[in-house]
Amino acid sequence: MILPDQSCILVTGGAGFIGSAVIRHLIEKNFKKIVNVDALTYAGNLSTLAGQSQYGGYVFEQVNICDQDALRDVIKRHQPDAIMHLAAESHVDRSIDGPGLFIETNIKGTYNLLELIREESAGRHTKSGRIRFHHVSTDEVYGSLGEQGLFVEDSPYQPNSPYSASKAASDHLVRAWGETFGLDIVVSNCSNNYGPYQYPEKLIPVVIHRALDEEPIPVYGKGDNVRDWLFVDDHARALVTVMQGGENGRTYNIGGDSERTNLEVVHGICNVLDQLRPRAHGSYSSLIEFVTDRPGHDFRYAIDATRIKTELDWSAKETFESGLHETVSWYLSNQEWVASVGGDGASSLRRGLGAGR
Repeated sequence: MILPDQSCILVTGGAGFIGSAVIRHLIEKNFKKIVNVDALTYAGNLSTLAGQSQYGGYVFEQVNICDQDALRDVIKRHQPDAIMHLAAESHVDRSIDGPGLFIETNIKGTYNLLELIREESAGRHTKSGRIRFHHVSTDEVYGSLGEQGLFVEDSPYQPNSPYSASKAASDHLVRAWGETFGLDIVVSNCSNNYGPYQYPEKLIPVVIHRALDEEPIPVYGKGDNVRDWLFVDDHARALVTVMQGGENGRTYNIGGDSERTNLEVVHGICNVLDQLRPRAHGSYSSLIEFVTDRPGHDFRYAIDATRIKTELDWSAKETFESGLHETVSWYLSNQEWVASVGGDGASSLRRGLGAGR
């Protein structure tokens, strides 16, 4: 199935970090109609789309994906050709402290969408009239790698956190509804995203914020956990590519070919800050402080993105170094945005040690 740029695309979670990057890319490609469905929880903010709302084909609907009746109304009114599903609770630490919301949003919310697509598609009498459903997931569903190897699309699932378990469950629902009910589905699993507009409780914005405030920079355990890093704009391009041209029923892993230990990432941020906003005395790296690791912290994630590169002709444009420099520069120039979304509280509050601790 190849969806033309004249299609109507509905994006759930479009006011979030990755969702807003997707919407900005859809606007750049001049899609006819773009419907942003977002509940505007703590991690969703319309300021991530400042200026984009002037685009003639852009529509915002404040709806929670757990509200099936409200979702049904949105789908019936806008008649989307495709739904890109990014709305989710996504922070591992938060899932450790309060897993219930992750079950509700990530599993029940996805179920609601699948059932509504099944309901709506039944009224569209031709195969070409079906709604394409693109489920956006994570590499964390595969569990933890050792020092060698890469996750491929056929890697077995072995989620180790409430967050990754909820995403694994939603992945399985999507595949099952595709097989059982004939829905047109594609799934993508991505590595760690970074870039502008990321809510300031994740690693890179936390480090930037703490460093600028001359506060200790926390590094879990020994800092030797490894992640593959993907610049958010590269991911947005990949997602639109999968949505438009991915094969029905196919999964696509999306990675940045940029493996780094957490400690290497923190030192990299400090080095960029040293260049762009030097401290009066010494490097920001002197603020690094090792703290208690999170429970069940996966050692390593790494993505083999061969399929999307060879089948859909996508590749990342940013290296980790160029993307990190752009990210740090953006945060330095947009401290008002960080403050407006609660940067001080988000970056200073330690989560992930268990509820009530």
